[in-house]
Amino acid sequence: MSRVFWAATVVIAMGLPLSAQWVKYPTAKVPRTKGGAVNLAAPAPRTPDGKPDLSGIWKPEDNRPCPAAGCNDMVVSQEFIDIGWGVKGGLPYQPWAAALTKQRTAENRLNDPNSRCLPTGIVRMHTTPLFRKVVQTPSLLVILNERNVWYRQIFTDGRPLDPDPQPTWNGYSVGKWDGDTLVVQSNGFRDGLWLDSNGSPLTDAATITERFRRPNYGTLEIALHVDDPKAYTKPWETTLKQVIVLDSELLDYVCYENEKSVEHFRK
Repeated sequence: MSRVFWAATVVIAMGLPLSAQWVKYPTAKVPRTKGGAVNLAAPAPRTPDGKPDLSGIWKPEDNRPCPAAGCNDMVVSQEFIDIGWGVKGGLPYQPWAAALTKQRTAENRLNDPNSRCLPTGIVRMHTTPLFRKVVQTPSLLVILNERNVWYRQIFTDGRPLDPDPQPTWNGYSVGKWDGDTLVVQSNGFRDGLWLDSNGSPLTDAATITERFRRPNYGTLEIALHVDDPKAYTKPWETTLKQVIVLDSELLDYVCYENEKSVEHFRK
């Protein structure tokens, strides 16, 4: 169901005009050309301390061809299916990880945490075809995700990574600025995470480095460096691109609401 139709349905049910909904509220301070069009190539905004402002609502770029039946608003990116599609030679799996990924793909995501409404981890939060909002402060960057109303905290207050953290779904993240790039290091992931719908694994031995860069107003680039010696023979890198979403807002997408799929997993 499309976001527009969904939003319209909610409006009708509430008896309010569409113009009153936050999903249509105009984004402030949008750069425009002399002709009035949105200038996505304009310089990225900056915070009062001079840092690039990564704030805004973002979605993954649509870099996957539409199926024969056509596209809708839930078109997924290539990285959502295969995080290593842009890695030269593919992901450098350890033998067990290659076999497991092949099995998970053949099973059509039977045990995918995403299919079971469980947290997906920080990589898939970037590639899931739903909106996410970045909120930036001098000491903390927060990413709010539509899916299951999740959040992620990236601390930029100078604290170090914990060398022995309690494992969690999203791990723990700290960041520091390198010029106009926010370099984020994360560790403390729980074992058994999936990086994509193919089932590429991430283990509790992993560390992930992300380099957030906003080259212009309309684009956010996230360069990923994944080092997981349990699952991969060497570290690997790929770059994810996000595009700005204007005149809209986050809508709750709660996987467990009216969930009917779990009963089929038990059969």
